[in-house]
Amino acid sequence: QVQLVESGGGLVQPGGSLRLSCAASGSIFSIRAMGWYRQAPGKERELGALITSGGSTNYADSVKGRFTISRDNAKNTVYLQMNSVKPEDTAFYYCVLNEQGSIYWGQGTQVTISS
Repeated sequence: QVQLVESGGGLVQPGGSLRLSCAASGSIFSIRAMGWYRQAPGKERELGALITSGGSTNYADSVKGRFTISRDNAKNTVYLQMNSVKPEDTAFYYCVLNEQGSIYWGQGTQVTISS
C-alpha cells in the first residue's frame, strides 16, 4: 500500500502565495507521476498540475504561469508552489500518485483564498 500525506493548506489573501507538499510512503517501487487535483464546492474534481518521473509537467490552463509543480525524487515528495492566488483557487487540493499504473489519492488539504 501507498500512503500520501499532504500539508501546507490554509487561508491566504488574494495575490499571496502558498506551498503545498505531499509525501509518499509505503510500497513504492516506480513512480510514474505525481501531482495535484482540486475540487471546489459544487464542482467536479479537476487537474491542477502533474509531473512525471522524467520531469515533464502538465498544468491546467487556469493555473499556468502562477503555479509551479516540483518533485524531490529522493524523498518521494511533490510540491505545488502557488503564487498570485485568486479567490477561484479556493478548493480542496488532493495529491495523486501513479505507482506503476496504480492510482493513489491523499486525504486532501483545504486552500482558501479570501481577504
